[in-house]
Amino acid sequence: MTLHLPDADGTLRPYEPRTEPFTAAPGAAPGAPLASRTVFSAAHVVADPFADVSPDGPAAVDWDATLAFRRHLWSHGLGVAEAMDTAQRGMGLDWAGAAELIRRSAAEAGAVGGRIACGVGTDQLTATTATTATLAEVRSAYEEQLAVVEESGAQAILMASRALAATAQGPDDYLEVYGHLLRQAAEPVVLHWLGPMFDPALEGYWGSSDLDTATDTFLEVVAAHPDKVDGVKISLLDAQREIDLRRRLPQGVRCYTGDDFHYPELIAGDEQGFSHALLGIFDPLGPLAAEAVRVLDTGDTAGFRALLDPTVALSRHLFETPTRYYKTGVVLLAWLAGHQSHFTMAGGLQSARSLPHLARAYELADRLGLFPDPGLAEDRMRTLLSLYGVTS
Repeated sequence: MTLHLPDADGTLRPYEPRTEPFTAAPGAAPGAPLASRTVFSAAHVVADPFADVSPDGPAAVDWDATLAFRRHLWSHGLGVAEAMDTAQRGMGLDWAGAAELIRRSAAEAGAVGGRIACGVGTDQLTATTATTATLAEVRSAYEEQLAVVEESGAQAILMASRALAATAQGPDDYLEVYGHLLRQAAEPVVLHWLGPMFDPALEGYWGSSDLDTATDTFLEVVAAHPDKVDGVKISLLDAQREIDLRRRLPQGVRCYTGDDFHYPELIAGDEQGFSHALLGIFDPLGPLAAEAVRVLDTGDTAGFRALLDPTVALSRHLFETPTRYYKTGVVLLAWLAGHQSHFTMAGGLQSARSLPHLARAYELADRLGLFPDPGLAEDRMRTLLSLYGVTS
């Protein structure tokens, strides 16, 4: 049946949903482990829709649905990047909730043999204390979270810290804090550079708003501790900068792209190397992304690009400015795909994007065949439209 989807100008236009979902690519072995690239999906959390919480209170998580979604990602061969931005870390999910998420997901990963890496930050320092914290307090907050992740058995991802951005006086403070953490880390970690387009509070990270200067400091941290850095995650939405940076990494240190605008060409790589992946867009793209990498595993770069390139329009739409609200579209697609029973988010962020934005996300995802049951997705989209007053 025809859906009438709203455009940005307020008009409705007819759309005919597809009837068949995505099918695996020819030549790819379904369910086979990914071989040529290490691929993490940053996974969202499923809110508890019946919890009596306020937007300013701690998130109430539906643990069964949240862990089921992680099993879905693992079943396709993807790793899970846990308790990061996609999980509304710092946007509804506080440190207490993140710590529980880390423990539960790491235990689940151990039970099913899934790969997991978890975010280590400083968000137990509140918005008020973060701006007045000392470097010692920032370091201590990092240490507390690193201990939780390591005790869970997961790999650690040292995330960018709002508190460190507010406290550090220059590059030397970053070198001191990160050097201390890397020296005490039990296993190699992933260093995460998240740009201000994802979080405006991270402007000037690594001690400078000049990205060339910041890159030099970032690479100085890596070069001083190459045995403690498994890889670096770059989320700057600047493909050439990522390519230039990965060519300067020490031997054996991976580059994990976090570029949700240019991921196909960055993962495919060039004659001098390639990026692995740690991406929020691989939450809704999980099965398709896994199949694309399996095609790449066979040496078929053109086949990989043929599968993944068409997804970029959806990703660019979900991550459009203000980029930090991309999670709303991610959760919408999880609901439409049947991974959760509702479209509710921690902190009420289901309202962070307009109906035209959500309608376009549905259309782009439907055209890709992302919904296992297109009829269910159509019915749910029709329900959402009716809540906004679309009756035709």
